[in-house]
Amino acid sequence: MIPKIILGKGDTRRLIAYLFGKGTANEHVDPHLVASWNGFAPDPGRSPHRAPKEVEKQLHTQLDQPVAMLGRRAPQTTVWHCPVRAAPEDPILSDAQWAEIARRIVAAAGIAPTGDTEACRWVAVRHADDHIHIAATLVRQDGRRPRRDHDIRAVQREARQIEIDYGLRRLKPGDGTAAKRPTSKEVFKARRLGQDATSREILRLRVRRAMAAASTEAEFFALLEATGVTVRLKLGPSGDALGCNFALPGDTNDKGEPVFYAGSTLAGDLSLPKIRQRLATTTPEAVAIRPGNPWHQATAATERIPHHLTRSNDEAAQGQLAALGGALDLLPLTAPAAARAELERAAVAFERATRSRIAADHASARILRRSVQAIWKDPAQHGDGAGLAMLLDVALTTVAYAMHWHRTRQHAQQQAAAEQTLIHLQAAYAQIAEPLLASLASRTPSPQTKRRYAHQLQQAVPEHAERILADSAWDALAAVLAEAEAAGHNATTVLDRALSQRTLDDAQSPARALTWRIRRLGERHAPGPRAQAANAGYAGYAGYAAAHPTAPHPQEPQTRRR
Repeated sequence: MIPKIILGKGDTRRLIAYLFGKGTANEHVDPHLVASWNGFAPDPGRSPHRAPKEVEKQLHTQLDQPVAMLGRRAPQTTVWHCPVRAAPEDPILSDAQWAEIARRIVAAAGIAPTGDTEACRWVAVRHADDHIHIAATLVRQDGRRPRRDHDIRAVQREARQIEIDYGLRRLKPGDGTAAKRPTSKEVFKARRLGQDATSREILRLRVRRAMAAASTEAEFFALLEATGVTVRLKLGPSGDALGCNFALPGDTNDKGEPVFYAGSTLAGDLSLPKIRQRLATTTPEAVAIRPGNPWHQATAATERIPHHLTRSNDEAAQGQLAALGGALDLLPLTAPAAARAELERAAVAFERATRSRIAADHASARILRRSVQAIWKDPAQHGDGAGLAMLLDVALTTVAYAMHWHRTRQHAQQQAAAEQTLIHLQAAYAQIAEPLLASLASRTPSPQTKRRYAHQLQQAVPEHAERILADSAWDALAAVLAEAEAAGHNATTVLDRALSQRTLDDAQSPARALTWRIRRLGERHAPGPRAQAANAGYAGYAGYAAAHPTAPHPQEPQTRRR
């Protein structure tokens, strides 16, 4: 159940007219009162013998009477409006149940405490099966102002209890960092225009993507312009930009003017100062990335995030999560068409997990942001999709760690967002990785070679060997080991390096994790002739030493000659 408090000035005339009108898209089918401050307020929706406008006037006049009595002494903010909406899957509540919910909400908010006969005047109007609107004036009948300290938090707490009492869908308690939800007016407008999402949601995604892709402020604004977003800067007396508003083409009000949204109203981290703070850590001069495969660099950086979540301070961990969110924002633009929808859903879900009350240290995640930007800017490096599969494989583990990190800090909404992200990432990973693993498996080496690799696995990682050898990805793993050997790598050395990168204890599939790690290592430059000879000598010695434990190491005679 979602309550949303909106404050206003003046009288309640326009609000009452809207609540009992047809709505902006004729969505108000049967507006009527379900409750009021005195139990018998005039109901424009249930007065068949009187003109509705006449009853509306009587109702808003009675509501505004305590405010009117104060005259010039009335407070500037006098209207309290709170829509309360149930979830689509919730049972349909009766008018009597909605009336009781309305009484609990106004009592929790301090508008009309239980038993207070001099409290503020209020009414609850039902528009549809799933929601009501509560309209109140912010002057008590004794002329005083209501005590509504922290009414937003109090109403949210009461809503969570109402969910329990009525068996409704239970939402997670928030910390005030969630992005602002679209209003019902915005939702109806989107439906009327045939849009799958509201303008607010579309803008939020486009601004986040531009912020993730840009290295400078100028590039950020250029990317927004390229996606059709209109930017209006808020200038200070000095001429410097202090803020920015965004609008979509074709999204206009009833006067034909563009509808602008301030960055801070799209999300708390999309104000101009916050955007500048993020961009300051991704400028080209901020960090030097060695030449190499950006997919490998992004994968390695993502693979280190669990270490930050478990070992670093909270600020660095929060910065890592924000960078991972930026990476997920850009990945759909580089992915095969079949996986884009699930990746976009994953990015939208994880957006909630990237913000908390903890200030983010964005500088700690420069490598990840820069490498993902390099991927986005050079589509030619996408290859056969193996790079994306590698990155998603470690991202699944990383998001699971993010879920645990938020859980331990009682970030309920962020934890739920990470859980939802995992579902979409798993679906996207299956679409991308399964064809690649099947292709690798078709190139699996001979049974003799596979037995040699199996023996090496049993020696190197006995605790996971049985599970790996029984995994459907074992043939693909054997294939990448063989390809690494063909490129001049030593299979034992590559396997040891893959195992040393990170424990397999938290991998969903150790066989798949090793496949992508070895693929990544095998794609690096093969060792030169001398290194290959040394590797061959080491491999031969390793086999010989297994049968002759007292045999000297091949380097020992050289050491003695020095």
